[in-house]
Amino acid sequence: MSTEELCQRAVAMLDLAYVPYSHFPVGAALECEDGTVFTGCNIENAAYGPTNCAERTAVFKAVSEGYRCFTRIAIASRSEEFCPPCGVCRQVLAEFSPDMDVLLTTPSGKTKTLSLRELLPYTFASAMLE
Repeated sequence: MSTEELCQRAVAMLDLAYVPYSHFPVGAALECEDGTVFTGCNIENAAYGPTNCAERTAVFKAVSEGYRCFTRIAIASRSEEFCPPCGVCRQVLAEFSPDMDVLLTTPSGKTKTLSLRELLPYTFASAMLE
């Protein structure tokens, strides 16, 4: 799948986001090693704590279907500023694929690619628990 196609899948999720409180939809498209793509959107909750980000929605969908290795994730919002994943999402992504690429995209089609290691250089990893 091309970078543009993956970003378009993330953008398509913006309309499905449930954001009655922040009014800030985010969409994500997560590509697995075999090319399978799982999408996600943010889902808010009045209690705030149970709110789930788009990136984690996509990861949890993939993991629940047996996928564990990801190559890249595209993240979109309606802002012309790039919308990077929050710290919690960075940690969740790093649990499975610390070397993946993170593609940020804007409504006008600008993209920026970063490595997850750039976004989370000191990952808390499972090896630390041994």
